[in-house]
Amino acid sequence: MPEQEKNTSQNINQEKTAQDAPKHMGVAGQNVFFAPPQIVTASAVPQGADAPNVALKDPFFAPPPAVPTQEGPLGIKFDFNDGCRVLLPKGQWHVQIEDAESGNIIFICDVDEGWVVSTKKYYIPFVIKVWKRGEPNPVFMHELNLTGKEVVLKFPVGTVGDTVGWLPYAEKFYLKHKCATELTMGKDMVDIFAAQYPNIQFSAMPGKVRYEKPYATYKMGLFFRGDKNNQPIDFRQVGLHRTAGYILGVDPTEEPPKVNLSYERKIKEPYVVIATKASSLPKMWNNGHGWDIVCKYLKFLGYRVLAIDREYIFGQNFTYQQVPRDAEDFTGNKPLAERIELLQHADFFVGLSSGLSWLAWASKIPVVMISGFTLPICEWNNPYRVFNSHGCNGCWDDVNENFDHKDFFWCPKHKGTDRQFECTRLITGKQVVGHIDRLMKDKNIAAPKDRK
Repeated sequence: MPEQEKNTSQNINQEKTAQDAPKHMGVAGQNVFFAPPQIVTASAVPQGADAPNVALKDPFFAPPPAVPTQEGPLGIKFDFNDGCRVLLPKGQWHVQIEDAESGNIIFICDVDEGWVVSTKKYYIPFVIKVWKRGEPNPVFMHELNLTGKEVVLKFPVGTVGDTVGWLPYAEKFYLKHKCATELTMGKDMVDIFAAQYPNIQFSAMPGKVRYEKPYATYKMGLFFRGDKNNQPIDFRQVGLHRTAGYILGVDPTEEPPKVNLSYERKIKEPYVVIATKASSLPKMWNNGHGWDIVCKYLKFLGYRVLAIDREYIFGQNFTYQQVPRDAEDFTGNKPLAERIELLQHADFFVGLSSGLSWLAWASKIPVVMISGFTLPICEWNNPYRVFNSHGCNGCWDDVNENFDHKDFFWCPKHKGTDRQFECTRLITGKQVVGHIDRLMKDKNIAAPKDRK
């Protein structure tokens, strides 16, 4: 049974059964969750004005259309853009919104004129029913049906790993519903994905969507602070990428996205690719000797070691990471396609829980991933995921903590103490080398120095 909807502005949190409701509120035996969605009367928001949630500007997502895109009878307008939205003309209306999958009645309200907007924004097979108040039969009924409809899936701009992990679920959504699907995301991601998914429209953001009056839109994102309105289950309980499957209501089984892997090899010698930087310090490998030990070992095996981070040196205040001394500098703000070109011909990749590791996964090469900041469930199933359980770990996936994207030194439990970042400090070079040895044995990869 879904969690009861909450509306803190009205402080309503009570459950009723169908037998307690008027006859036009449901069928006997159905569960009724009496928790009105956002309701705005004509005195606050006139007909034709923006929906109440549109005023909450989000820099990562284009807002939904200001007015519902679908026409019902008697001047009723509706759509499923960022939730179930109904705009009612002047009158006396009773509105009921159901979940077709469960049969639960999840919203009930009376309104004279204006908006009814669900607080739930993820995929739910909504059923809208509208009565003239006091009449036994609804004047309008509509069950969400995406087949053949224009639907926009919104991805945030500026992320690599998230988008790489979520893209396959967008294709599952398209194949399930046979809808005209448009994905909005950063241009760098459009450049590597659009040609691989010819049946899906891609639009670079910031910019304009192609479907200006879609039937439905859904937002992909990582939502903290116990948010159950934008996601049906906290992403930290199911994994960073699999959360997209739950948001879109498709099979959450993971699979890498499609990228172009037809680039010709330009480096003749055997090589390994590494990436040592991330957007904040808890994501990095905070063992001062780790990268030097790993790179020296790879060189001993006969590999060239290519560092493909965007920055050669990166950090803040008193802490900076730079390319290890035994690695070659392939850094720079380059197109992601150039990263894929290097990755696809590497024997394997060594990196962090960051975007380039996800790109390596998409490039179909083995990945040694070093992370204590996240729990192994956060990423894809990977036998070469390096994790040390001998200290504090997994703060990113702790539902009682909320990651602060603005704090480069975020460490919620031990910041400012000698235990800060022990989640990765305790991961040793020896431990990572052991995973590299196991990977090479499992994949039957001979060390370059031993190849004939």
